[in-house]
Amino acid sequence: MIPLDSKKRVFSGLRPTGRMHLGNYLGAIRNWVAMQETRDCVYGVVDYHAITTPFDPDELRTDVREMVIDLLAVGVDPEKSALIIQSQLPEHTELAWILGAVTPISWLERVPTYKEKAEMHPDYLHLGLLSYPVLMAADILLYRANEVPVGEDQLPHIELTREIVRRFNHMFGDTFEEPKAFLHRDSARIMSLSDPEKKMSKSLGPDSYIALADEPDVIRKKIRKAVTDIGPANEKMSPGVGNLFRLLQLVGGEDDHASLWSDYESGSLRYVDLKDATAEAIIAFLAPIRANRQRFAADEQVLRNAVEKGRELAASMAEDTMAAVRTRLGVGQ
Repeated sequence: MIPLDSKKRVFSGLRPTGRMHLGNYLGAIRNWVAMQETRDCVYGVVDYHAITTPFDPDELRTDVREMVIDLLAVGVDPEKSALIIQSQLPEHTELAWILGAVTPISWLERVPTYKEKAEMHPDYLHLGLLSYPVLMAADILLYRANEVPVGEDQLPHIELTREIVRRFNHMFGDTFEEPKAFLHRDSARIMSLSDPEKKMSKSLGPDSYIALADEPDVIRKKIRKAVTDIGPANEKMSPGVGNLFRLLQLVGGEDDHASLWSDYESGSLRYVDLKDATAEAIIAFLAPIRANRQRFAADEQVLRNAVEKGRELAASMAEDTMAAVRTRLGVGQ
């Protein structure tokens, strides 16, 4: 078994496909920031994952840079965590190829996200899309992570990683520890503004999410356009209204939340009031992050130093892992 320090190690990554949004932050990234205080963390901008769906190279370069800025702005600290860009460490793809050689195709075909992406992009089906979970497993195992902070929708990927570990260890001897999914109890599942029955996602269009970089007027416009009722009135609160109340509560608008909830229960709630209160609360909540973004965006050297420091830290771990893996396989001698 590859040795691991006594301190728990965490890996998590984010695809640079557009801007980081409020759902990313409330659902996962704020927990990344908290975990770096007690764990050995590697956080990645996983740009190779971004090329499994249609992309533009110029936009991808911009999105990678913007995601680094976002991660620094919300509090990922290069002095406490290794902040990496996946494509700068070739060991990710080397290990993915090796793991792919021991992973049955039938395991990959049953992964829910493959079916979802195939339906979304029927003209963009390729090996990379099918083997996406193998690269994800490589990302995790390369750094010998034993905890992976994920949402419930990512649990199938972690279970597949565990299956790959068991198969690899059976074939070549104990090499990897089975990582465990880390589900934060306070993770928030934020729904789309345009389709409140689906999770907030960049794939649903710019009006479906609030980007951390959005200016106040943009936030107001998006919230005003947010779907509230989607059909005839019934006894249950509509998903869109519930989502706005949830957002208002999470970003610190407790007083407005209590007042507007009282209006809802009495039947006197005006959706325009709920939307205006939610928009202003989000604007105030994101103000410090927006200020940080402006500061980091203006200092290219700080960005380069953060990523280079992370690459150096991660490279040492990755090289140790791959040396052990190659020895197990009998290659690279």
